[in-house]
Amino acid sequence: MAAIVPKEDGVISVSEDRTVRVWLKRDSGQYWPSIYHAMPSPCSCMSFNPETRRLSIGLDNGTISEFILSEDYNKMTLVKSYQAHQSRVMMVLFVLEMEWLLSTGQDKHFTWHCSESGQRLGGYRTSAGACGLQFDVETRHVFVGDHSGQVTILKLEQESCSLVTTFKGHTGGVTALCWDPIQRVLFSGSSDHSIIMWDIGGRKGTAIELQGHNDKVQSLSYAHHTRQLISCGADGGIVVWNMDVERQETPEWLDSDSCQKCDQPFFWNFKQMWDSKKIGLRQHHCRKCGKAVCGKCSSKRSSIPLMGFEFEVRVCDSCHESITDEERAPTATFHDSKHNIVHVHFDATRGWLLTSGTDKVIKLWDMTPVVS
Repeated sequence: MAAIVPKEDGVISVSEDRTVRVWLKRDSGQYWPSIYHAMPSPCSCMSFNPETRRLSIGLDNGTISEFILSEDYNKMTLVKSYQAHQSRVMMVLFVLEMEWLLSTGQDKHFTWHCSESGQRLGGYRTSAGACGLQFDVETRHVFVGDHSGQVTILKLEQESCSLVTTFKGHTGGVTALCWDPIQRVLFSGSSDHSIIMWDIGGRKGTAIELQGHNDKVQSLSYAHHTRQLISCGADGGIVVWNMDVERQETPEWLDSDSCQKCDQPFFWNFKQMWDSKKIGLRQHHCRKCGKAVCGKCSSKRSSIPLMGFEFEVRVCDSCHESITDEERAPTATFHDSKHNIVHVHFDATRGWLLTSGTDKVIKLWDMTPVVS
């Protein structure tokens, strides 16, 4: 994991090689480490608060170590360590307003500590190891996404927490979460290659799917000033989504024993096959209307960007005829990072995007022409 240092030409990175490095841009134009610090265990995650220069690092052994960086970013001083988990720390988040340190672990636990006293305030057992963690300061709600594919919402008090609800929409594990506190929208990325936008503020229970990756979504970031979502995946793709458009929910898939267009029986409908003397067909679904259709009645493909389908998907023939060229206009731009991205960090003030990959490379991108 890595992060851009605000107001500095610098980057902080933590790695499984047990090192913490702070990279500053030199007069030569190259980035060189101003800090190279070895940890007792492989680093798994980090959280940096630029106001206090507090760096919280999650480790493979379940410990979270907290450091303060000097003003010139040439020195880091250990403040305290938390025995937060029994195994690898998956996500860590420091909340300055509450003086809380939130974390999730492979031990299927969410915990939070007081960063002033170091005392453990409470915990909650999740259904699986959690990779996504976000917090809303205004309502004290925490969002935890786990490997089972669900998002758990908890209400935190000073020393207790209560379950509010769970969101279930992914067919794969949740790999990343992103929270927009202004629009009150939660984005969840998954190993099922999809992103779901959960409209919490609208209070209508709307969940919008976004399909723009060919492999698992690894990290998400949101540009509040332009209402653009940035998603990165194992396919090396960086997708910038325009969320300032009126999007539509994808319809639920309808159940039927026969094609809802031509009435041909599906292969499990033995009675109708026998009565009509017809061979049963395989069932498909139109992504636009949700009807159960046979292959012959859904021979066309189309992108439906306002429903989140930036790639061409199966639609029934009648829906294909109804989709206009305007409705096919893309609502996202696609960029190739040329590495398997595991984490992304966006600096909105400069329009810089940082990506770190499994190839052990950190890349800085100028996204100003795209996110503006």
